[in-house]
Amino acid sequence: MIDSTQRFSKRVGNYVKHRPGYPQAVIELLVAECGLTNEALIADIGSGTGLLSQLFLNNGNCVLGVEPNREMREAGERLLASVPGFTSIDGTAEATTLATSSVDFVTAGQAFHWFDRARARVEFARILKPQSWVALVWNERRTATSPFLADYDQLLTTYGNDYAQVSHKLIDPGIIDSFFAPSAWNVQKFESVQMFDLEGLKGRLLSSSYAPEPDQPNYQPMLEALAALFAAHQRDGRVAFEYDTTVYYGRLSTED
Repeated sequence: MIDSTQRFSKRVGNYVKHRPGYPQAVIELLVAECGLTNEALIADIGSGTGLLSQLFLNNGNCVLGVEPNREMREAGERLLASVPGFTSIDGTAEATTLATSSVDFVTAGQAFHWFDRARARVEFARILKPQSWVALVWNERRTATSPFLADYDQLLTTYGNDYAQVSHKLIDPGIIDSFFAPSAWNVQKFESVQMFDLEGLKGRLLSSSYAPEPDQPNYQPMLEALAALFAAHQRDGRVAFEYDTTVYYGRLSTED
């Protein structure tokens, strides 16, 4: 299996163009439930191209974007260069390089499933100020709410390199419970949708770490199957990617 910190090195362009951002409802939730203010310092772990960091920057927060992948980190630096308050850091979830008790929130967008959870938990507890919060966020593509989405998921199962092994859907409530234990945690979901033409759909697929690359045998058959899938399901030249933006949030206890 590819080193998780290097899986997106060749996918940055498609990731920037075709991955969804995060809804404002995430900020509203953290304000209401966790006391988020625009003065809070955010450590966005696995910040990638800056999609989740952007949400907090727009809220007026300063954000420390910790990202181990050079190509993704540099893309985030370019995209957020004109936005005040963003600091890009070469680090990992398990070794952020951040100071002890220095941040008010730890966030992870579309990234927690790549972490060594036990080591990341220790590191998050170290860098957080007392009684501060962790928010784990995913844009979860629905797989069964339309014939198109069901067929798309089957395409990934058929052609994806290791789709079943690395899907973030493997992160279930039991894993979240063990991460926050003995503290309680909560979850909220928000609906969103992306509309794609065929080229956009292709880019969205190729932004995924498990999609075959051009030099791999399944690449061309996958794209041919994708074109057939699009033709079967498009309406007015578009298909709908439906998401649930899921936010798990809680405090980390320092008890053994």
